[in-house]
Amino acid sequence: MPEVRLVGPNGEQVGIVSIGDALKLAQESDLDLVEVAATARPPVCKLMDYGKFKYESAMKAREARRNQAHTIIKEIKLRPKIDPHDYETKKGHVVRFLKAGDKVKVTIMFRGREQSRPELGFRLLQRLAEDVTELGFVESQPKQDGRNMIMVIGPHKKKAEAKAERAAARAQRGADAPVDLPDEAVAPVE
Repeated sequence: MPEVRLVGPNGEQVGIVSIGDALKLAQESDLDLVEVAATARPPVCKLMDYGKFKYESAMKAREARRNQAHTIIKEIKLRPKIDPHDYETKKGHVVRFLKAGDKVKVTIMFRGREQSRPELGFRLLQRLAEDVTELGFVESQPKQDGRNMIMVIGPHKKKAEAKAERAAARAQRGADAPVDLPDEAVAPVE
């Protein structure tokens, strides 16, 4: 008769027993006999509540998915002849995205005669990359793509780290905020 190595419900080694005996033990303890390692000689089986096991593993997987950070690519579009103030505004957006842990795709759109001067766009992208070096790094160098020039900047911080920092800052602001109580709440009770 075929035999299995049996592991008890709390992880204790029962030993090598026949399949019939293992099934009897499972019925007596109102548990399921689950094959854990089929390739081992003899196969390893465990006494467990299989429904509970499946539920717990599904909950762990769900929790892992919830804590997973989704990488988002934000896009900023510029023109080669951008006004200094507009450049600062766009740079502020890039800084905000990088602080949040998102990648930023910077696109420079060339129109008409601007297409004959791609070095203007290249210099603008290099300037932007230098301005945000403390927050991010150039993930893909500027390259011409038809009428556009594209560069991708990646954050130094991971999305989860940025999220944790924001939550900590929010909690700190909440703790520092003064509490306004009505005058009746402060007055002594007579």
